[in-house]
Amino acid sequence: MLHELRVENLLLIESAELRLAPGLNVLTGETGAGKTVLAHALDLLLGGRPRAGIVRPGADEAYVEGVFELGDEMRAQLGDRIPADADELVLARRVAAEGRTKATINGRSASVGDLRDVAATMLVFYGQHEHRKLTVASAQLDILDGFCGPEQLQRRAEMAEAHSRVVDCEQRLEQLKALDGARERELDLLQFELAEIDEAAPSESEQEQLLALRGKLAHVEGLRSAAYAACEALAPEDGEGVNSSLAAAGAGLDAVGGIDEQLDPLTARWQSLAIEADDLTAELRRYCESLGVEPGLLEATEERLALLDRLSRKHGGSLAAVLAYADDSRQRLALLTDAEASLESATAELAEASAASSAVAAALHKARGAAAPKLAKQVCQRLDELAMVGASFAVELSARDRGPSGADAVDFMIATNAGVAAGPLREIASGGELSRVMLALLGVANDGSVTTLVFDEIDAGVGGKTARVVGERLRALASDRQVLCITHLPQIASLADRHFSIEKDSATDPVLTTVTELREPEVVGELVRMLGADEDDSAALRHARELRSAA
Repeated sequence: MLHELRVENLLLIESAELRLAPGLNVLTGETGAGKTVLAHALDLLLGGRPRAGIVRPGADEAYVEGVFELGDEMRAQLGDRIPADADELVLARRVAAEGRTKATINGRSASVGDLRDVAATMLVFYGQHEHRKLTVASAQLDILDGFCGPEQLQRRAEMAEAHSRVVDCEQRLEQLKALDGARERELDLLQFELAEIDEAAPSESEQEQLLALRGKLAHVEGLRSAAYAACEALAPEDGEGVNSSLAAAGAGLDAVGGIDEQLDPLTARWQSLAIEADDLTAELRRYCESLGVEPGLLEATEERLALLDRLSRKHGGSLAAVLAYADDSRQRLALLTDAEASLESATAELAEASAASSAVAAALHKARGAAAPKLAKQVCQRLDELAMVGASFAVELSARDRGPSGADAVDFMIATNAGVAAGPLREIASGGELSRVMLALLGVANDGSVTTLVFDEIDAGVGGKTARVVGERLRALASDRQVLCITHLPQIASLADRHFSIEKDSATDPVLTTVTELREPEVVGELVRMLGADEDDSAALRHARELRSAA
């Protein structure tokens, strides 16, 4: 429900605040007073594009704000776009004089699209320029399904789920078909590359060892010469070396052992040195013998490293990338190998999903086929009451590709006068006629929604007793939801739960329009004005009171 509507510097209105009531709210005023300004204000809240010159002359910007009741469903839908402790929903739109706009939801910046999405669930506008909802095929389908009853809404939910499954199956099948088309070629390539990698059996640790070995082999002669020279210095094959000298000197020291306690530790150190020299000589000889390189080892090492390098360059730049590529390729190979079986499974799954979708679509169609003539008959009865005597209304069903709502296209057909060929509602009906058709439809196929309905020009071409019937239909519609009606008929205005009057003061520059909530005595005075009489016209005053009393 819309609790408050605030408008500032919008066309003729400098400042206005409407505190709306549950039930039927009406706005009245002289022709040209600015009733349509409020229609523009609501359109801005619905995300409409501001027209040029919409900002009041002399003002920097126009501002429109709507304060709505915040239900649990809307709170859940908005999520973190509103504060957790918010107890109302505030939608606002600013329009700068140069045309730039800014939207907010509970004070937080929002896109115009977000504002449109949220407002559309809170407010629906029907009038001369705002009857798009009724002319949209999907909306007509929703109205028909709403008339079918709650079971149909359950079928709609099942249909949406079934269609989603069909779409998923179709996408998977297409992927598998595309995979199957290039499967053999890709299989050959993967098998070749995996065989090449598996045959090479690359290893990062092996590569490190080979690199070290190559460095060693490249300097083997220098290593052998250095070790051999050291070995010759210690214990040459011909003559005496360091080891012999150490042994001879050690024998002399041993001979005087125990005589001088200061020399004995030095003797022990000399003996250790001689032992170490012997061990070092043996190690050097073994090292020289280990450098006996088998022929072709360096070439074999270089070839192995070249193979590993070639694989690295081919599959990612490193052996780690090569190994990762091999793992991925094995998984891909398994998928391709199983593709034929997967294709058969996906085909069967699609057939099953399509059959389920077709069954639900058939149930939807059956219910729609049964309900369509009943809806049309009841709407025709309501149209007779709403000053569209002789108008015919029909609901046509046609087949279309299955979608989330089934396999039916719905078109509301209308002939506004007897003897005239019927045509699609979107092409035939005027704005006022559309409003009355919607009033008839909402009365017949009330969907239980709490969305606020706004009617403009619903009374076009209506007068007398018919006007009273239109008013009564509006009031009946407003018994369980909020309705806002811009009208020029006293028969409708007299039924309002809350009445607002719009007046224009042409003496100001620029012209100023004000909106006032009327109290009971003022309501009667406004009804007198709407009857076209002077305020002191006793007959008109009596008629106005009778209208109000009859409400």
